[in-house]
Amino acid sequence: MTPRPAPVPPEDRRRLLNATHHNPHAVLGTHKPAPTEPLAIRTWHPYAESVTVHLPDGAAPVPLHPDGDGFFTTALDLPDPPPPYELEITYAGTRIRTPDPYTLLPSLGELDLHLIGEGRHEQLWKVLGAHPMRHQNISGTRFTVWAPNALGVRVAGDFNRWDGAAHTMRSLGGTGVWELFVPGLGEGELYKYEITRPDGTRTLRADPLATRTETPPATASIVHSSHYTWHDEDWLRTRAARPAHEAPFSVYEVHLPSWRPGLTYRDLAVQLPAYVADLGFTHVELMPVAEHPFGGSWGYQVTGFYAPTARLGTPDDFKHLVDALHRAGIGVIMDWVPAHFPRDDWALAEFDGRPLYEPADPLRAAHPDWGTLEFDYGRREVRNFLVANAVYWCEEFHIDGLRVDAVASMLYLDYSREQGRWTPNAAGGRENLDAVAFLQEMNATLYRRVPGVVTIAEESTAWDGVTRPTHHTGPTGFGGLGFGLKWNMGWMHDSLGYVAHDPVHRAHHHHEMTFSMVYAYSENYVLPISHDEVVHGKRSLVSKMPGDWWQQRATLRAYLAFMWAHPGKQLLFMGQEFAQGAEWSEAHGPDWWLLDPAYGAERDHRGVRDLVRDLNATYRATPALWEQDTAPAGFSWVLGDAAQDNVFAFLRHATDGSPVLSVSNFSPVLRHDYALPAPAGSSTWHEVLNTDAARYGGSGAGNPGPLKADPALKLTLPPLATVWLAP
Repeated sequence: MTPRPAPVPPEDRRRLLNATHHNPHAVLGTHKPAPTEPLAIRTWHPYAESVTVHLPDGAAPVPLHPDGDGFFTTALDLPDPPPPYELEITYAGTRIRTPDPYTLLPSLGELDLHLIGEGRHEQLWKVLGAHPMRHQNISGTRFTVWAPNALGVRVAGDFNRWDGAAHTMRSLGGTGVWELFVPGLGEGELYKYEITRPDGTRTLRADPLATRTETPPATASIVHSSHYTWHDEDWLRTRAARPAHEAPFSVYEVHLPSWRPGLTYRDLAVQLPAYVADLGFTHVELMPVAEHPFGGSWGYQVTGFYAPTARLGTPDDFKHLVDALHRAGIGVIMDWVPAHFPRDDWALAEFDGRPLYEPADPLRAAHPDWGTLEFDYGRREVRNFLVANAVYWCEEFHIDGLRVDAVASMLYLDYSREQGRWTPNAAGGRENLDAVAFLQEMNATLYRRVPGVVTIAEESTAWDGVTRPTHHTGPTGFGGLGFGLKWNMGWMHDSLGYVAHDPVHRAHHHHEMTFSMVYAYSENYVLPISHDEVVHGKRSLVSKMPGDWWQQRATLRAYLAFMWAHPGKQLLFMGQEFAQGAEWSEAHGPDWWLLDPAYGAERDHRGVRDLVRDLNATYRATPALWEQDTAPAGFSWVLGDAAQDNVFAFLRHATDGSPVLSVSNFSPVLRHDYALPAPAGSSTWHEVLNTDAARYGGSGAGNPGPLKADPALKLTLPPLATVWLAP
């Protein structure tokens, strides 16, 4: 057979050179114009010195003719389709032999494309992004990206010296998805997408669906496949046995990069589960681990929504950490940030040259507080990106719950915006109806797909029905948002305000500790003492307390026991469990040296940590403290109006009626024979926990023997202390 040229048509040449061709497979690869004509073979490899076709069955290699601009062509008398062949591409000092990617069919199925187009692909990460696989019996990597406004898309990476010309992607119709299967590429390859915008300019973007990234400040995506084998079957099998709001639920909040700086995911898997299990917390809550360019954002400005941060290791290393926590009996909650994203020009902002993930209306797009962009929740593909992301973390990484950040900023169109700087909804209101629909879809999808999962809203307003089921319509006309739990920001602000007052003034602020019971059952609550309360001049938890060092620690201990007894679940940020005096800093983390026996005040800090351990142990063993957190029958005041004494006393009840009595004295006065109305249910009570115990650093005052409720219950109230009593 005699090779003949098969030149690239001029218009196709122009569009390929300008990176604006939507279907390179129609030009490159093999084509038979008519049954009687030879088979045309075209390939494009800028900077190549030569290209040769290697046919099977021992046929002699056939050199392709240079056609200018890096194109090589020939025409051969071969059947259509031809037998499998390979291209040998010679560069200066380098030869590459590979199957021709432009002879292959699309590697994405019609059902997947249909679901993407409908915005209903609940496992979006399995079809978009970079996936090593075998396609038409060839090993390689499939690249797929959603870029509906792009004139053209190429894959660039180390494998083509960051020139994507030889790896031009094809558009898969009206879905806006571009696809290319690249033979021979596997795990570990760095890549980005070179996108031609509608104005003809080009931008190099990280993959929105990348499951692994370079370590910041580098920004490339990495081809990845997981090889992790899980060992948490027992945990997953039992975690759905009891809903979160009816179970013990005390959370240790952690910023992984600074908990013990320098540790990797694998290192943390050794130390963190042991520490948390020793303290008795049921869960850890991880501040966002999704990839983010600026460490000072603590993970709350995400660019890689599907990739755990590479700062601490690989995605499989992060799975190992989650697995280790589960095997230690500890649930894993992850902070999730679907409210906004940063404007970095290599990430999501105007991804394909126009607003795509963000609304086109600049008044809706710009987040006024953080200089970021909000998501366009009304666009089905964007909503799909986020819903699938929630599912991704729970299914792929076995995450047990998502704490959703900044929900209020999503719900209100006028959030932090002055009059005239926001656009009302279609009914003229301030509610973001698209965000409401998104949150409902996310919660409904996640609870349907992942048994035992819990979603938690950080929502700082009085929005009605945050934890109401999505199919139940409330008085405002909206269905519930469908969250499992909600942070009780009101309780947090009020109670911290109360304990910050000098005891002599607390009588005038008594309501700050009792008001939470007015609305305690309007939602399913978590009581959060989070990182936000111990940074930026707010002082650490113990440093908020007035008085000398003894009084500060005593008030902290009393406050923690009041919190653990109050209806609602508990969350405590790292470092506060041992009364760290300094604010938290992501640069150095908790002051672990305070627990060094060589430090003079070590016993003071260890005493607070011992109290936290005992609080958790007693709490977990006492259903009255958690079983009816969301039911009015689980709480009753014994003494709620003792403002002048700074005393609060209430009962908690289990479903079987067994009670626990919590009495807090936020006065520095030791009170003997303090009389309480006799609690119903028992005539004899005994002390089960006393925050003034000497082993915690207290004065040792308390009630060592049984107490008779005849007719009143008289007990000793230690100064600045909380005592728990049981029948």
